[in-house]
Amino acid sequence: MINENRTNDLSKRPIGLFDSGVGGLTVMRQIMHALPHEPLIYFGDTARLPYGEKSAESIIRYSIENAAFLMQKDIKALVVACNTSCAFAWDKLKNLYDIPVIGVIEPGAERAVQVTKNGRIAVLGTKGTIKTGEYERAIKRRLPGAQVLSIACPLFVPLVEERFLNHPAAQLIVQEYLKPLRAMDVDTILLGCTHYPLLAKLIQGEAGDGVVIVDSATTCADKVKELLMQHSLQTNLKHPPSHQYFVSDDPRKFRSMGQEIINAAIPHVEVVDLGNN
Repeated sequence: MINENRTNDLSKRPIGLFDSGVGGLTVMRQIMHALPHEPLIYFGDTARLPYGEKSAESIIRYSIENAAFLMQKDIKALVVACNTSCAFAWDKLKNLYDIPVIGVIEPGAERAVQVTKNGRIAVLGTKGTIKTGEYERAIKRRLPGAQVLSIACPLFVPLVEERFLNHPAAQLIVQEYLKPLRAMDVDTILLGCTHYPLLAKLIQGEAGDGVVIVDSATTCADKVKELLMQHSLQTNLKHPPSHQYFVSDDPRKFRSMGQEIINAAIPHVEVVDLGNN
């Protein structure tokens, strides 16, 4: 719960986000658009990605360590901008801190249910996210009769991280993963990983124009805005904010690709060692 006596102080603090790599910048980009005056602090755990292939114990540990680092920066809200972390650790993180902790799964599921017309929804995610079944449960809580096709797409994150977005191999991999969609006649695809919006054009091209793509990055940003308003935590600053970027490895690569994702300059990326492998 938020201590109302601290609200004025908290409103001036930044919002913290973490992801396994650059994918969470798709969430940051949407938050920057929805809340243009809010300062943001981003941590990309680039030394330990991809999370989707790791054990549950490792994912939970990484997520708690990432959150603890951001909490040291006096953030007023924590955004778990990684679907795999959200699937395994969101409940634990919510119980650890007395600030709003926002994930990507619930807002994405809610939006998918709102836009589907035939109740047939495909969820694309990492192996770890799909294995938990969190998206399917979140969808069926809202639409019990939904038919959910969950597809693990483990090669999507490496494609994004290695900047193979326009490589012929990317199109072939998208085609292979989306083959099951044809038999099920889905009308909605939920991108259950924040890296995946960067492949949205290829996914849309393969799925067809009649299929609606729901981006969990956009729905998460909308939820952040809603919660800040609910808790009266919006900043009263009117000047352009200063954002901070941290990674656990390879800041040059992160900065280069990050600037393309957020369509803005990233003056500096700092490397931090969380002390674990």
